[in-house]
Amino acid sequence: MSEKLTEREKAVLIELIRGKSNKGIATKLYISLSTVKAHISSVFQKLNVTNRVEAAVKGVSLLDLNAVEQSTLKNGKN
Repeated sequence: MSEKLTEREKAVLIELIRGKSNKGIATKLYISLSTVKAHISSVFQKLNVTNRVEAAVKGVSLLDLNAVEQSTLKNGKN
């Protein structure tokens, strides 16, 4: 990974890992659908992947899963 993910890109990636749709991510993060698509495109480029599954697999290995789990618990839902 040549560039680091921004905090917002990480948030989008976490929701992608959780299996949320683009619309679900937009709703959860209070951003527009086009913004979600832009973040996902940027994440794909930075992680050097071509699809959501590859991004999720790479994301799980890159992100602190404890933070993802605690975020889930804090929000009370997936």
